[in-house]
Parts: sequence; C-alpha cells; structure tokens
Amino acid sequence: MGGKGDISVTANVAPKLMSEMCAAAIAGDEATAATLDAKLGPVHDAMFVEANPIPVKWALGELGLMADALRLPMTPLAPEHRDTVRNALQKIGVH
Repeated sequence: MGGKGDISVTANVAPKLMSEMCAAAIAGDEATAATLDAKLGPVHDAMFVEANPIPVKWALGELGLMADALRLPMTPLAPEHRDTVRNALQKIGVH
C-alpha cells in the first residue's frame, strides 16, 4: 500500500498475522500482504469502534491476556460494541 512502516493496534490482538503481513510486504509479496490485510480488515475496523485504546484493551481482557482494569479517563467498551470486537477476533481465529 506504499507505507514504509507500521504502527499497529491490531498487532496487540493478532501479532502472528500482523507479523506475517508485514513480512510479506517487506519481501515485496504484495498479493500475500493484501490477502492478510483483507483477512485482518474486520479486526482493524473493530479496534476503532470506540476511541483507542478502549476496544483493544477490552479485546485483550476478553482473550485473557490482561486484567479488566482501566484508569480514567478511559471507560469500558460499550456493550453494543462487544459482539463486533468478539466476532472480528473469532473470524481470524484468535478467540
């Protein structure tokens, strides 16, 4: 996609797939990188259903990778967004 680097929220919940996508891009394998990016698309979107880092912190808690603890000014992920995040994680096999 023309980028020269990556700062990824998605890598917190899908590090293997993000690493594979970045490695493919660095190697010039645009087809594989694009395929992996498309697979990760729902997770990319889900990580921003609310202000960052609220969704990613909720996802990490849902995956059992961190305690469910937030400090103000962060608030918990709204209940109406939880299925969106959960379903995106399930689609890529990390939940």
